[in-house]
Amino acid sequence: MSKIRGRGDGPGGRNEHYDVGARKNIPRRNIVAEIKRGEHADTHVVKVRGREYARDNPDNSQKDNVNRDK
Repeated sequence: MSKIRGRGDGPGGRNEHYDVGARKNIPRRNIVAEIKRGEHADTHVVKVRGREYARDNPDNSQKDNVNRDK
């Protein structure tokens, strides 16, 4: 289960910052780097229009998605 939550604080609701458990307001570039280093095994990086974002690995649950509150 992903502890990463998107804040939707960028233009058009993009996630420019994320909350990870008790860590709040982490910049997107830092989360992407952590995922690439393997620090969040249940997530992956997706590139959208040249920008990289955190995404939860696919499963049958929506309660653990990065944008679960949307």
